[in-house]
Amino acid sequence: MIALLTLAGFVLLIGGAEILVRGASGLAQSFRLSKVVVGLTIVSFGTSAPEFAVSLQSGFAGQPDILMGNVIGSNIANVLLILGLTSIFVPLIVHESLIRLDVPIMVGLSGLLYVLTLDGQLVRLESALLAGLLVAYLGLLFWMNTKGKSPSVDLGQAAELDQPTPIWKDLLSIVTGLVGLVLGARWLVAGAVDVAEYFGVSELIIGITIVAIGTSLPELATSIVAATKGEKDIAVGNVVGSNIMNILVVLGVSGAILPVDIPIQASSIEVDLPFMLIVAVCCFPVMMGGFTIHRWEGALLFTWFVAFMVYSVLSVKSPEVAETMEFWTYRVAGPLTLLAIFGGGFANYWMDRKKSLPA
Repeated sequence: MIALLTLAGFVLLIGGAEILVRGASGLAQSFRLSKVVVGLTIVSFGTSAPEFAVSLQSGFAGQPDILMGNVIGSNIANVLLILGLTSIFVPLIVHESLIRLDVPIMVGLSGLLYVLTLDGQLVRLESALLAGLLVAYLGLLFWMNTKGKSPSVDLGQAAELDQPTPIWKDLLSIVTGLVGLVLGARWLVAGAVDVAEYFGVSELIIGITIVAIGTSLPELATSIVAATKGEKDIAVGNVVGSNIMNILVVLGVSGAILPVDIPIQASSIEVDLPFMLIVAVCCFPVMMGGFTIHRWEGALLFTWFVAFMVYSVLSVKSPEVAETMEFWTYRVAGPLTLLAIFGGGFANYWMDRKKSLPA
């Protein structure tokens, strides 16, 4: 029964987000809003709609650990799982604007979130600050568009709607999508709590693992389909944009709406949030190597995702084994991985620069 409830929540959540985005995009086109405006607002929010719905539901239900774990786990999964797994199948192309704008913003927001949570909580004023940065970020993208610079936002879903649909159908899609999101989030959170109680693990671990992976499934499907169809830059932009929205929308907006502050567990401050920040920073050398994420880099990212999931579970079920794993990670595996990523990225970047120089 627990598995069915959780699975039904996942299905409703993902389906509701897809229907909501399509309905809202169609309604925007009926009012002759540009696809850029649609992409910057509706589609961007749509990629984080499952996480947002789960965060609100878990916050109001008194399970803030699921809320925080969902954001941390989703941002880690987006880079290590989605980019890693997708680039194993097809090496991904990275648009230069991602390196110059979006990745630095993602890294900066990850660092800001870590600093804000060092006192053991994310208060409503801090959440409101993140929500305010969302307005500033969208304003920056609009400004760049007016200056003729193409913003790195996934417009693929918005571009699919060339012919406006009847307004009543769009409104019906929006209502249906919202109902799916609300019910899906409620069932998923209830199922996640039951799973945590059944296996004797914390709600934070469930949020970081099961809930985070489940709410990242839309990004995973979108990235793999986009990459296999040749839209490799969309796959990368989708992940980076989703990570930004997770911090600004899921934590910022939902945290400002919730009537209480969000408590942060010590394990998140000591391990999870620093790891999320390191993963974000590693995007620089990985993506700068010829503006391509190679297969070996994807395999490395995916390996670290598996390792993090294993560590998250062992930290609760077998603390002694987790401590040993943590020791070897910090002393051996971590430094070697950083050396490979930064060394490989610099080598690829240098070779690309040499090729561009006149003979």
